[in-house]
Amino acid sequence: MSLDPVQVMKGHDPIPNTCPSVSNGERKASWEDIKDIHENTKKPKSPKPENAVTIALSSRVLFRTEKEQKVFIQEGVEEYLRYQMEHENEPFAPGPAFPFVKALETVNARLRELYPDSEELFDIVLVTYNHAHVGVRLINTINYHNLFIERFCMTGGSSPIGYLKAWHTNLYLSADAEKVQEALAEGIAAATMFMPEKEVEVSETQLRVAFDGDAVLFSDESERIFKAHGLDKFFEHERENENTLLDHGPLKGFLELLGKLQKKFYAKGHRLDCPIRTYLVTARSAASSGIRALKTLRAWGLEIDEALFLAGAPKGPMLEKIRPHIYFDDQMFHVEGAREMGAFAAHVPYGIAQKHPHKKSANAGK
Repeated sequence: MSLDPVQVMKGHDPIPNTCPSVSNGERKASWEDIKDIHENTKKPKSPKPENAVTIALSSRVLFRTEKEQKVFIQEGVEEYLRYQMEHENEPFAPGPAFPFVKALETVNARLRELYPDSEELFDIVLVTYNHAHVGVRLINTINYHNLFIERFCMTGGSSPIGYLKAWHTNLYLSADAEKVQEALAEGIAAATMFMPEKEVEVSETQLRVAFDGDAVLFSDESERIFKAHGLDKFFEHERENENTLLDHGPLKGFLELLGKLQKKFYAKGHRLDCPIRTYLVTARSAASSGIRALKTLRAWGLEIDEALFLAGAPKGPMLEKIRPHIYFDDQMFHVEGAREMGAFAAHVPYGIAQKHPHKKSANAGK
């Protein structure tokens, strides 16, 4: 059995204002009461996978499992399983994807109000390397936090990637960069998600999703020009190709699905108070290279609620103001900057930037 290596985030507390204060079992007194409430609460029906927007999550991005991963690494799989079963009535604390999932559930609630019979909803699948014995603790934790997650995939140490297409997965979030790369190679939108370095409250009424441009929504065509020939050649290339559409990147399809759900709210007169909001946060400059990005989105029939062209300025301060539930970028340099400002950031390991990491002294055009 092979679990993904732990990525311990230093000094992070559970995410505020999203659930009762727990930390891997420190609070047990209310466990039975909460379980009784959950069992007596009527749940909505799960949509068919082919009709839903399916989000597959690893247990390590949904919950905080650093302590358990340490047991696995230091003491082995048998002790790890024993530890999990001994603590199966102790809920895990929220991980970086927890607020994202809560926001998805908020959108679902609004959609069910407007379209009671529609199955065009977000559907969450928990995909984990864990043995089925650990499933009891995971289910108990999901019930404790009152999450609506009915679909599980516990692979007992085998790679879960083969199951993602069977689930009609539209987005896969994991703490394992290698598995994320495998998913991307299979044409599945995927990202490695990280815990922010400080606590920032996010909206409880509106899902906010922010995207980088090149190698995320778009291909890495322009980034390749920049890496090979520098900033001036990049600007020249963008001017010459202003009316040539960029090819799609790995997250284009997910933005399309968000847009499709947004239009369902617009059709009912809820454009101004839509519970989904999208952002383009790019280091492109508006005058010299931004117009090509906007023309591409328009040609695709996609709307971005807000577009921020930063012309090489740091993205972190802007993301601190947006407070997205998730921000996608192909460069770890920008992911780390976002985390420092408290953003829930996810790395998309795609494109030329993976071979030529961004340096702090560079003034990247993307």
